[in-house]
Amino acid sequence: MSEPMQGANRPWKTAILAGMASYLDAAALVTSGIAIGGSYAGALGLSAGTIGALLGVQTLMFAAGALVGGRLGDRFGRRMVFSLSLVLYAVGVALLLIAAAPVLLYAGVVAVGFAIGADLPVSLALINEEAPPGKKGKLVVFSNMLWLAGIVAVVVLSSIVGSWGVLGGRIMFAHLLAVSVIVLLLRMTLRESAEWATARRVADEGSVAAERIHFSRVGQLFRPPVLFAVVATGLYYATWNLGASTLGSFGTYLWTTLTGGGVAQFSQLTLLGLPVGFVAGLIFMRAIDRPSRHGWFVAGSVLILVAWALPALFGPSRFTLVAVLLVSGLGNAFAGESIYKVWSQELVPTLLRSTSSGVTMAFTRVIAGLAAFGTPALAAANPRLLFWLLFGFTLLATVIGLFWVPRLPKATDLERVPVDVPHDTPKAAA
Repeated sequence: MSEPMQGANRPWKTAILAGMASYLDAAALVTSGIAIGGSYAGALGLSAGTIGALLGVQTLMFAAGALVGGRLGDRFGRRMVFSLSLVLYAVGVALLLIAAAPVLLYAGVVAVGFAIGADLPVSLALINEEAPPGKKGKLVVFSNMLWLAGIVAVVVLSSIVGSWGVLGGRIMFAHLLAVSVIVLLLRMTLRESAEWATARRVADEGSVAAERIHFSRVGQLFRPPVLFAVVATGLYYATWNLGASTLGSFGTYLWTTLTGGGVAQFSQLTLLGLPVGFVAGLIFMRAIDRPSRHGWFVAGSVLILVAWALPALFGPSRFTLVAVLLVSGLGNAFAGESIYKVWSQELVPTLLRSTSSGVTMAFTRVIAGLAAFGTPALAAANPRLLFWLLFGFTLLATVIGLFWVPRLPKATDLERVPVDVPHDTPKAAA
């Protein structure tokens, strides 16, 4: 293959392999919710409190991993962090695969949560930095398509093995183990981010040339103007994610507890909205780098609000929970995590980018993790209150996305002089 063709394909190769962090994140979240909340629960004697604690710990460890991995990615490189994180991920899912007691479940969710937290911010930064101008948003949103693919894969698998008890749960964790090992091997062929390598080298030289990079010290992340981007994106992601996290982690629990439905049945119903969400995501990929993306974002936000309003107004039932799945699934294609990922790359300079993403992701998962401890109990005691709270947080996210984020300066406006990136940078050693 000629060098021009290799150069043309490189951003997509990077987007696929680095974007698999989103696949593994979504797949781990949904698999843990289904297996721990359903398949393992009876056989291993897991109470509602234990289920909430396990899923909450996994989310909190994601937060810790995002903080550590994000900072290490800005300091030592994207490639090293996302390689080591996948090794830890594989170890974690192996523990969940063989777990026969809660102690191994806790060890597994700690490892998986930390690993995917460390992986995601550096992987998004690598995708953004390797994408050509005018296509950065498109390739970042593509990672969200892989997030959706992770959900699809798990739901399809669960619809087949969800009624098999513990064996079904082990099969679902085996899927995560196999994918993580394959992705780890393929990621070894990726090069380091050329943009990061250039920015890091110039900053480390400590010469006059370093003045060309306006933001390179971590302390600048917590002072204006970068601080405003961190706070706005962090608050948006955290308030939107409370609904998505509840549905992902506790959807099976809500369905079986509040409506009396079965695990496999819920997985099959979830499949109904996924093709629509996938097509909508493809549309958003075409619009994300154009001014029209704002209109799509508004439409998506309204759909998510409608979705959570239904069970809040009419109470949880099979109809309203299916409506939440379908309507929010469509809305999330144009808002929520997909637009957050784009904002997190657009608004923060190169050498603070994965650190910033790590901070906002950590904040988001801490909030979700704390909420997870009480979600099963609140759902059993007062389910309509739970859905009203989710509606209220989604409304706050919508206000932030519509009226605050658009007023923030872009990273290219903050950096005094753009970093010069060489056309070709030698691939880092495996």
